[in-house]
Amino acid sequence: MKIKITRLDPQSNDIPLPKYVTPGAAGMDVCAAVRKRAVIPPGKTVLIPTGFSIELPAGFEAQIRPRSGLAINHNVGLLNSPGTIDSDYRGEIKIVVTNFGEKSFIVQRGDRIAQMIIARYVRADWKEVERLNRSKRGGGGFGHTGK
Repeated sequence: MKIKITRLDPQSNDIPLPKYVTPGAAGMDVCAAVRKRAVIPPGKTVLIPTGFSIELPAGFEAQIRPRSGLAINHNVGLLNSPGTIDSDYRGEIKIVVTNFGEKSFIVQRGDRIAQMIIARYVRADWKEVERLNRSKRGGGGFGHTGK
């Protein structure tokens, strides 16, 4: 599948476009397009630019997800994870990065800060009914099956 992508700044050729790093990767690494380093203090959230926009086909979304290495090694994650980029959005992709740790986290230009997965979705129409069919599970949730 070919998806249109555009760099928003002609001077940003030093920032790699999203790419798969290994043959089996589901997500493409997304890099930071900060002009100068961004410092994220403990407990704070910063919007990190990527320097690109995309044009997804109808019926597809781009999911923005955290990178596991940042989570385990630096206590850094994405606040709205997974974030959804809709097929009709044409603005810059920006990443909502949160520092859950106790030390400031520094984002440098070109750092891999998130991953992006392209996925199909189905749009649904609701059919309102008086009651739903029963299932074995029923309304059980939130740990009802034990440990």
